[in-house]
Amino acid sequence: MDWQGWFALGLAGTALLLMSAGRFAPHLVMMGVLVVLSASGIVSADQALAGFSNSGLITVVAMFVVAAGIHHSGGVDLLVHHLLRNPRTVRSAQARIALPVSLLSGFLNNTPVVATMIPAVHAWSRKIGISPSKLMIPLSYSAILGGTLTLIGTSTNLVINGQYQQLTGESGFSIFSITAVGLPVAIIGVAALLLVMPRMLPDRKDQQKFGSMREFTLEVAVSFDGPLVGKTVGEAGLRELERLYLVEIERDGSVVTAVPSEERLRGGDRLVFAGDTQAISDLLRINGIVPSVHEDEPSLSKDRAERRLVEAALSPQSDVLGLTIRDARFRDRYGAVVLAVARGGERVSGNLGNIRLKPGDVLLLEARPAFVSRQRYNKDFLLINDLETETPRHDRAWLSWGILLVLVGLAACGTLSMLNAALLGAAGMILSGCCSVGQAQKSVDVPVILTIAASFAMGAALEQTGAAGFIAEGILEFSQGNVLLTIMLVYLTVSVLTEVITNNAAAVLVVPIVLSMTTSMGVPAEPFVIAVMMAASASFATPLGYQTNMMVFGPGGYRFSDFVRVGLPMNVFVGAVTVVVIAMVYDISPGL
Repeated sequence: MDWQGWFALGLAGTALLLMSAGRFAPHLVMMGVLVVLSASGIVSADQALAGFSNSGLITVVAMFVVAAGIHHSGGVDLLVHHLLRNPRTVRSAQARIALPVSLLSGFLNNTPVVATMIPAVHAWSRKIGISPSKLMIPLSYSAILGGTLTLIGTSTNLVINGQYQQLTGESGFSIFSITAVGLPVAIIGVAALLLVMPRMLPDRKDQQKFGSMREFTLEVAVSFDGPLVGKTVGEAGLRELERLYLVEIERDGSVVTAVPSEERLRGGDRLVFAGDTQAISDLLRINGIVPSVHEDEPSLSKDRAERRLVEAALSPQSDVLGLTIRDARFRDRYGAVVLAVARGGERVSGNLGNIRLKPGDVLLLEARPAFVSRQRYNKDFLLINDLETETPRHDRAWLSWGILLVLVGLAACGTLSMLNAALLGAAGMILSGCCSVGQAQKSVDVPVILTIAASFAMGAALEQTGAAGFIAEGILEFSQGNVLLTIMLVYLTVSVLTEVITNNAAAVLVVPIVLSMTTSMGVPAEPFVIAVMMAASASFATPLGYQTNMMVFGPGGYRFSDFVRVGLPMNVFVGAVTVVVIAMVYDISPGL
């Protein structure tokens, strides 16, 4: 190698150290690497920016939007409602999570799947009396295993495929190319998870207490044409909201207090609840529940996807002090509807419309997104907290699943490329109203996209300067040309890198090395690339190794050591199973 090769290797090592230290965000590190490589002339400007136009990266962006359509249409809520129900044991509860989540993650990016499931599983854990620490790691691990089922299951698979196409000029992998390996690994992995996890996971009580947040009084209504009409309070699940309780029902000018579970709901019933903010967020996701507004206020129930919950405290200079909520006419004055009121950290009793406002009252408002930026410095409010809770468009839930099935079908049959199928699916989600343009924009994880795009420059530098070939020769010399041992070393390398840096960055760094090795050995690259895909996804040992692990870390009440104790054996087991399955699928003999 000349100096460019050593410089590229040194830069890659420096990037690994910076990312593993955790002091700098991965996208900042990789963008810095891109700048250095381009400025030094090691890669051309076209090569440095090639990642931003890579088909794999664009496919990832489109799949983020598809996942947003499933989420904002209530598609995952539909799945949760029909599958979770009431298990009798911890193992049964974990199975009810693992099976649907792993299947769902095979066709949607697993990060938004887990993001959608966390609040649902958290609320469900309280309902069934099982600690969240027994359920959150299985949720993450199931999503990770499910992501190996298809090419679109995780962004890593799509990125590796895009880089493979770029470096080889070949057409790349089909949507189910990885399934022959991923399916048996996922089945065996989920089975091991269900057999071992109930005993290994900690049993920590939920840290959230009823009185830990401001307690509100909330009024909602039963939709006239919704699925709750005719159901009893118990059948509607309104007695199972642990941190939210039904105080009374207002109906035709009369009030039903001490509401029995057998009371049947009618369209237009105004339900008065008491509870905290998070529980209210859960309530507003129930299909058939709509905001309760007074007859003299225009309804804000239309176009709900463009609205969100906002906490606002009234200042001593507010113009609405001394007025009742009905007289204040928040809709006309501020473009918002008052859903709940808290005073001194406690709920304010009485009819919501007749509450007379005082300084320091905390109001839970439903408003347009612009409300926060417009009112943040208004003298009427002391603080504004955007809760970013949006009501799903339940009437489009089945439509969103239909769009996903069409997308998968077109890609699987070869009618459209994976890129075009994903773009068509993303456009379908927006045009059909499953998600709005704003929701689609928010769904795209910009730091992840920047990390992936900038990583291509590092991969190109390693390949072009001969550094990838240098490392490949070292691995081949160690393995003495044994194909199976080489695959094991590749898997081990990617697995270790994934635990200390992002899985996408680890994969992009290793793919050029793998291609150099297979060229030198004169063997097909496919089993090696599949091994990289599997290793980059199967990251269980630390919360840092995979984004879904970090997402469940807080809600599950875990410690770092919990992941090491449970995940390290899982890493070893899944790695061994993967190598064996690859050897069987591609007929690789240990003696070759």
